[in-house]
Amino acid sequence: MPQVQAGSFKALARCISLVENQVAGYELFMQQLPSSRVPIIGITGPPGAGKSTLVDGLVNEWVSKGKKVGIICVDPSSPFNLGALLGDRIRMSTWYNHPGVFIRSLATRGSVGGLNPGILEITDVMRLAAFDYVLVETVGVGQSEIEIAGLSDVTVVVLVPEAGDEIQAMKAGLMEIANVFVVNKADRPNADEFIRNLRLVLSAGTSQAAPSIPILKTTALQKEGLSSLVQIIEEQLSKTLSSDKKYWLLAERAYHLIQKERMSGVSKLLMKEKIISQLENGTFNMYRLVQEFG
Repeated sequence: MPQVQAGSFKALARCISLVENQVAGYELFMQQLPSSRVPIIGITGPPGAGKSTLVDGLVNEWVSKGKKVGIICVDPSSPFNLGALLGDRIRMSTWYNHPGVFIRSLATRGSVGGLNPGILEITDVMRLAAFDYVLVETVGVGQSEIEIAGLSDVTVVVLVPEAGDEIQAMKAGLMEIANVFVVNKADRPNADEFIRNLRLVLSAGTSQAAPSIPILKTTALQKEGLSSLVQIIEEQLSKTLSSDKKYWLLAERAYHLIQKERMSGVSKLLMKEKIISQLENGTFNMYRLVQEFG
């Protein structure tokens, strides 16, 4: 732990592997972590929105100001070894050897929500290294847009001015968790029309805070709009870190960890064998089975 706090990326990488693979004793390690206020910034949105390019640009903005940044990229899993399909060297090779940037690619490992099952613990380990910011980029599938609300202090939802993205923006849950909407690839001709439609959708939403959510245009590939995005993120951090929403997010994290702990001993294989046995002898009852495993 002292090595990680001293800034050793090698020690940090080993600690993350220990937690991700749930090596014996990792729970005790987690219980000894000191409290930290290092902000977690979630970057989410549909595939192809340019999230990785946007993250790369944000890192450039902060590094140029002398900030230290940690990045977690959650990628799809390989069907053969459950490892990440996209590697950090490919995505953000500019920062791979930079002394102020640490990048870790994580696989979803079959998680239907699009986040790594140990992401809560891993982000807290990242906080131990005293980064100025920790960025978490989701794979952009399933319910990851909603799940990341229980993880991030500020959630940036990245969209592109393409047909169909209005449906993404209209999700009630998405409006609830977004602190900032970014319309990337804004050099496309229909970007302004898309932003107008997005504002209409937000103003018609059920959340009172929705109409006031910032909407920003960026063209991440050309580094346009990124300095403004950094400013908005920092403004949102000053609000959310001291708001009631922050306490709800912490409660959400605690809930997921408790849920994970309670389910740790439940084996689907054993459950299936019991179902087969009970069906064969005519004693199967779903609710008795659930009680048995509960």
